[in-house]
Amino acid sequence: MHTEREELGKVYLVGAGPGDPGLMTLKGKGLLECADVVIYDALVSSAILMMINPQAEKIHAGKRRGRHSLIQEEITQLLIEKARDNTIVVRLKGGDPFVFGRGGEEMADLVKAGVPVEVVPGITSGIAAPAYAGIPLTHRSYSSSVTFVTGHEAAGKYSPVVNWQAIAHGSETIVIYMGIHNLPHIIEQLHAAGLSLETPIALVRWGTRPEQEELTGTLATIAAQMEAKEFSAPAIAVIGKVVKMHEILSSCRPLGKIDMAHVTEVIN
Repeated sequence: MHTEREELGKVYLVGAGPGDPGLMTLKGKGLLECADVVIYDALVSSAILMMINPQAEKIHAGKRRGRHSLIQEEITQLLIEKARDNTIVVRLKGGDPFVFGRGGEEMADLVKAGVPVEVVPGITSGIAAPAYAGIPLTHRSYSSSVTFVTGHEAAGKYSPVVNWQAIAHGSETIVIYMGIHNLPHIIEQLHAAGLSLETPIALVRWGTRPEQEELTGTLATIAAQMEAKEFSAPAIAVIGKVVKMHEILSSCRPLGKIDMAHVTEVIN
């Protein structure tokens, strides 16, 4: 427990966005440039990591399926310790800290420990990846509702805690995070709840990055397509009629960098 005379630094839970450095918020970028310590996750892109103050201490605390660098309790304790010795501590998370990023848990633990903390939202992959694939999550002809849900379960088992029946009936677009490994099981659950196997589905891997890949099909075909293409995580799954827009809009994918010459030409 720190004493009142101890001067604690501040921890910033910063969302790095999905990967494209152009989608990093200005506030997040500014904090990276003046940070004393940055503790970052596995899915933060190298382009974002290049924004970090060269003098800052950089600590990889990434968690990927089956390859955990630090357990959650160790990460929280590390944040507390670093805040005691540094002014600006950045906890850099892929996407948005409060969307399946355990940011709420980390913030609550820091508050409990008496450490000043602030969240800096980021663009979540569940919105950005479909957008870069030409899939609008809402569309007046196809969908007026969206559900974001995690498909992650512990390794070696699948005992869903998500009410897939309610989701199948309650939303016209379903966006699944961390669900690629369990997708066949999830499809079984959705179909059992009454969702047609002809329902369109799109998988977007490494969304917004140069290596972005997409795979589209139906609930009936996607598992075989994944196996044939060796399509693996990390990827977002989008289920619903909005996936039909991919064929029309995918050619309009945003560029990695803005073509300022083109912009100037248009303005002039």
